[in-house]
Amino acid sequence: MADVVYMTVERMRELEQEIQELKGKGRREIAEKIAEARSHGDLSENAEYDAAKDEQGLLELKISKLESQLARAEVIKPDELPNDKIYILSKVKFKNLKTNQILEYTLVSEEEADFERKKMSVTSPMGKSLIGKKIGEIAEMKAPAGRIKFEILEVSR
Repeated sequence: MADVVYMTVERMRELEQEIQELKGKGRREIAEKIAEARSHGDLSENAEYDAAKDEQGLLELKISKLESQLARAEVIKPDELPNDKIYILSKVKFKNLKTNQILEYTLVSEEEADFERKKMSVTSPMGKSLIGKKIGEIAEMKAPAGRIKFEILEVSR
C-alpha cells in the first residue's frame, strides 16, 4: 500500500481546487494549443504540435500525482494533537545557539512544506531534530558545516 499523506483540511481543499483548475482551464488551454498546431499542416515536422503534446503529458502527470496524494490523504487536526511537545502542525520558535538567530516555523507534512510560508517538513533534517522536543530542550541537527544546536523557546498550535 502507498504511504499515507498527512495534510490539513486547508491543504486538502487547495489540492482539490488545483486539480479542478488543471482539469478545466489547463486541459482546455492545451487542447486549444494542439488544435492550433494541427491547423498548420504536416504533424510529422511540426515542433509546435510536439511541444503541445509534451505539455499535455506533463499536465496529465501532474493531475495524476495530485489525485494520488488526495487518495492517500489523512486529515490531521491541530486541536486533536497533544500540546506537551513538538508534533506535526506545531508552531515552533527556536534559537540557533551558534548564531543566536531566532527562527519560527510550523512543522508540516512533506507535501505541505513551503519555506517562504514558514512551513517546514517533519521529514527534513531540522524537522526530524525538533520532533518530540519540549520547551527548553536542545535539538541537534547534523549539517555539512557540522552539528547545529537549537534551543526550543516556544511551542504552540
